[in-house]
Amino acid sequence: MRAVLWDMDGTLVDSEKLWDISMQALYARMGATLSPQVRESTVGGSAEGVMRIVYDDLGLEPDPAAMAESADWLHEYTGELFAQGLPWRPGAQEMLDALTVAGVPMALVTNTRRDLAERALNSIGRHYFSVTVCGDEVPSAKPAPDPYLRAAELLGLPTACCLAVEDSVTGTASAEAAGCPVLVVPNDIEVPDGPRRRHVASLNGLAVADLRAVYRDLVGRTDERTA
Repeated sequence: MRAVLWDMDGTLVDSEKLWDISMQALYARMGATLSPQVRESTVGGSAEGVMRIVYDDLGLEPDPAAMAESADWLHEYTGELFAQGLPWRPGAQEMLDALTVAGVPMALVTNTRRDLAERALNSIGRHYFSVTVCGDEVPSAKPAPDPYLRAAELLGLPTACCLAVEDSVTGTASAEAAGCPVLVVPNDIEVPDGPRRRHVASLNGLAVADLRAVYRDLVGRTDERTA
């Protein structure tokens, strides 16, 4: 394990609950009510992907200009919520501190747009991350592998040497497609099991040695299948 690649929303910080508020506000602005099923389908999605879901759900013409305006409004609203402070997920800040002390490089890999990610980094602390990659900076956002491929490239490492930490189905699929073993720390959405995934209920109480053990186990499973 030569690096750890972190998702942001729902993994490091409990910002999905703030996205709940802003998504509900967007629907109210459009004269509709957001259903739990549609909200769940947007978790971990890119700005463009979320707008496609919203406009399809509301039966609206997918006009690019209108969708871009809605996305801008949603991100501005969410940014105001982010500015009030982001609550950490249990054990996340402690793990960032421990990895920093251990000299393990880290990347932030998020589908959130750069302008909003910068606001979040003001709360989280950008000093933790050697590189940051946002969903609007790659050809295709998660669940495509592009964000994780780009982060590993910027770190100068093969993706197979990087442990990804994710909370969503979308993000886990992205990391896995890029070739990263994945530590899954589910938040509100269940993430299916897989041979390249290890689930833990929380980061609370875990040490760097535990992450290294997870990485070795997942890489060992891959080696067994290809032997």
